Amino acid sequence: MTPDDGTSGGMSHRPAVRTGMVLTGLVVAALAFAIMQTLVIPVLPILREELGTSQEWVTWTVTVYLLVGVVITPLFSRLGDQFGKVRMMLVSLGTFLVGSLGAIAAWNIASLIVWRGVQGVGAAVFPLAFAIIRDHLPEDRWSVAMGTVSSVLGVGGGLGIVAAGLISDNASWRWLFVLSAAIGLAALVLVWRFIPESDVRAASSVDVPGAVLLSLGLGGLLLALAEGNPWGWLSPAILGLFAVSLVTLVVWVMVERRVAMPMVDIDVLTHRPILLTNITAFMSGYALYSTWLLLPTFFQFPSTLPPELHHLATFGFDMSVTTAGLWMLPTSAAIVVGGPIAGMIGERMGPHVPLWIGMVCSAVGSAGIALRHGSALSIALWFSVVGIGIGFAFAAMPRIIVGEVEPTQTAVATGVNNVVRTVGGVMGGQIAAAVVAAHTVGDSIVPAESGYTIAFWSSVGAAVLGILSALAIRWGRHGRPAPATGAA
Repeated sequence: MTPDDGTSGGMSHRPAVRTGMVLTGLVVAALAFAIMQTLVIPVLPILREELGTSQEWVTWTVTVYLLVGVVITPLFSRLGDQFGKVRMMLVSLGTFLVGSLGAIAAWNIASLIVWRGVQGVGAAVFPLAFAIIRDHLPEDRWSVAMGTVSSVLGVGGGLGIVAAGLISDNASWRWLFVLSAAIGLAALVLVWRFIPESDVRAASSVDVPGAVLLSLGLGGLLLALAEGNPWGWLSPAILGLFAVSLVTLVVWVMVERRVAMPMVDIDVLTHRPILLTNITAFMSGYALYSTWLLLPTFFQFPSTLPPELHHLATFGFDMSVTTAGLWMLPTSAAIVVGGPIAGMIGERMGPHVPLWIGMVCSAVGSAGIALRHGSALSIALWFSVVGIGIGFAFAAMPRIIVGEVEPTQTAVATGVNNVVRTVGGVMGGQIAAAVVAAHTVGDSIVPAESGYTIAFWSSVGAAVLGILSALAIRWGRHGRPAPATGAA
């Protein structure tokens, strides 16, 4: 595990490119996937009614998107390192576009779920983008460029909620997928036109056993996390999924340590800075999504209840989907600002600095929401602090990893980081939802404010753990700074 050596990406690996257009293409590609993470969530009730299905089945339009994304990311990342990052990004975007077009014409819930799964292949664009940045941009621009691409994850999520409200209020839900198809097509054209392939390659050997085992292990884990609430956390199905995924991942590690050309180098994952960065990624995902996924329902909760429930306490603001999304847009703006700023700080002081600063901001902002959620303005302000923190953290993590791995391992190493962050986010969202569901007013089914407050505090706890793991990246066992890597 070493930073760039003389073979990592010198000028022989960097064809003359228009760096501004390269970054534009990568940003639009990242936006295509990011916006679809949340675009469907606000319209789930509409989908349930128009497609004549149940809440459980309609929720699968969200679950399958994340599930396929988690499974496909490390596979496409490795294939990108072996056969070309731009090539695999075009495949990823093309598949995403096909899924979007299919979803427009979906005739029932089963077909929509299938097409959403096809869309999930677009998740590979993030790690491939980081690898392309390393191949084509000068090293002194890596941090800012990676920060800019990373910030799109938050921007897309915020825009998705707002766009879903606007579209659902004024047109058919099918226009959601027209939007995603348009962005996907634009990304496909930009990447094809302006980003040349580099000659940085890993040894060409596809680790089929490793790919299958990792896919099964991650798929089972994410499915268990996503369905824990509706199926019951102690149900045989969920406990069985956890057990099978754990055994499968253990077997995967054993297989990867024995094959000549593993899909994922286990020694790379256990290298101290990368291991701690991935732990921080998990905590940052948990901290963000355990709050983010609750706030729309918190904003939309009725400020007054029906006459028969007037005796129950209430706390919401009775907002529409669109209005709730607009109150969350400042957070997306904060992430946009935070990502590039974190990159500039990282170039001067090392990427570990914006990482722990980001986790501190995330903890402070989440604590502010837990303590001061009596007004929409207060929530928006504190959540913007979280947004700055997430922008910093998400920007710093790929830069740390890129500085610790060989160029031929860039995509798969950053891909694993994305997977860990996604798993943390799913776990955070599911646990937060379970906490809210477990706290009701009296014997009613009306959620109690205390459930939301506890969930917000769980975000704080995860962020604090993220602070500790981020600090540990830089400090050795005896309290001395560890050697700097990359731009540090």
